[in-house]
Parts: sequence; C-alpha cells; structure tokens
Amino acid sequence: MDSEKIRQILQQRTVALPDGIRLPAIGQGTWNIGDVPAKREQEISALQLGVELGMTLIDTAEMYGEGKSERLTGEAIQGKREQVFLVSKVYPHNAGTKDIYRACENSLERLGTDTLDLYLLHWRGRIPLEETVEGMEQLKKDGKIKRWGVSNFDVDDMEELLQIPGGENCAVNQVLYHLGSRGIEYELLPWHMEHGIPIMAYSPLAQGGSPHKNLQTNQALKKIAEKHHVEPLQIALAWTIRSGHVISIPKAGQPQHVTANAEAAAIELMDEDLKMLDEAFPPPNHKPPLDVI
Repeated sequence: MDSEKIRQILQQRTVALPDGIRLPAIGQGTWNIGDVPAKREQEISALQLGVELGMTLIDTAEMYGEGKSERLTGEAIQGKREQVFLVSKVYPHNAGTKDIYRACENSLERLGTDTLDLYLLHWRGRIPLEETVEGMEQLKKDGKIKRWGVSNFDVDDMEELLQIPGGENCAVNQVLYHLGSRGIEYELLPWHMEHGIPIMAYSPLAQGGSPHKNLQTNQALKKIAEKHHVEPLQIALAWTIRSGHVISIPKAGQPQHVTANAEAAAIELMDEDLKMLDEAFPPPNHKPPLDVI
C-alpha cells in the first residue's frame, strides 16, 4: 500500500475526544524508545515515518527512560510540531499542585515545545485527585497543556474523578488493552462509551514478554491474517480499534514495523473473524482487576 493511501485511511479512521477533535485511531507509543544510544537514529526515523504516514499522535512520559524518550521524541518532531498531537504523562508523585507545574515544564523542555496537546496522570498515587485536577486545570489556563486525562484508572476511579470540580474535563483514559488482556470490555470500556470519553490502548500488541509471542503464533490469528493477506500482529492491532472508541498506540522502533502498524488501519474485520478471535481469546464473563504493566 502506498503512503498516500495509508494517510487517507488514517484520516478517515479516527476517534473523537470530548472536545470534538478527531485523532487517528492508531498512534505511536515510545515506551523503551531512547534507552539505547545505538538505536537512536533508527528510532527517530521510525517516529518521523509514522507522522508522515498519518500516525500523528505520539505518546510519551517523563517516566520513560527518566526523560530519555521525551528527548528523543522532541528531536524527532523538530520542524514537525504542528503536525503532531503530543501526549506526555506525569508521575503520580509529581501530580500535586506544588510539583505538577515543574514536572510539566521539565517535560516541555525535553520535548522542545511550549505546550502539550494532552497531559496524563500516569497512574493513581497518594496525592488527592482534587489536587491533580486543580493542577491540570491551572496548566490549561496558563497554556502549558491543551487538555488532560488519566491512565490506569478503573471504573471506580473514573466515577470518583467525575465528582470532582473540573473532573468532567478528563479527555481520555489510557489503559492496557490487547487480545490477551480484554478485562476492560466487561465494565470499563462500556462505561467510557456511555460517557463519551475514549480509551487509549497501550501495549496493544502485548509488547514485551510471552503474550506478544502468543499473538504472533496463535493459529486463529494466522488464519485470519492469511485471509486478509496481512500479518497476525496487524490483525491484532486492527482488532483493538474495531469499536471506534479506542485509540491504539503501539511502539515501533523500526520503519517496517511502523508501516505495518499504519496499514492495520485499513483492515476491516468481519463477523466471522471476530467470532474466531472470541473463541481463541475469550472475552471476560466477570469483572477482573484492572490489568496493568
């Protein structure tokens, strides 16, 4: 598939945030990117290729390599900032009113930009949510961020958040979601769909460890991939965005993987495909604890 066709598909395959802005259903993650100096140029080129193909959402965090991923991302988007929807995340211990401003400014400096399109609380810590919301809202007023959200929040956390003044401004919840981890489908994903707050799926290809290998070798995935003339992991990625309410952010440090991820947006899974995947990776029949990495 040529680059222009991929871009057109990603422009059409979008997910809306509560404020109406539409984002490509497949973006780019940066977990572990920037950790190995020898891979730096290749990883920068991979991120840049992703942007060129239409995967303009890039997600990073101050935790990733203790700022290394943000620095690499900043280098990759030099001269391309206006094309990119930039996301970063704050450590829970930096999410109080005293520290969140400093943490955000440090991220902005590493990224080489004046503002973030989206700033997330990485996971819930000991600092009261009221403080974090207050800090996020102040960052918005001061133009440091355009919108904010959370990560690794379950239904109870989200309901508590919405009771806090300003909490209704939460734009997204980033959680683990892939074929081998479907727990959010029982309650959390339906809750988000009802409230119009999209899910952002991290590690949608089960990056890291045996789950990733299981996706590559699963016979149902292989059979469906052969039918669609694609790779099994492309089917797995297309599956995560099938509802229209999920943005997936796979990491890819190599150009060929970036292209494969972008092309997955073109895959339309059929009912028979979804049935086979349900048999191979059963959906939850009860509410499990929120799965995290």
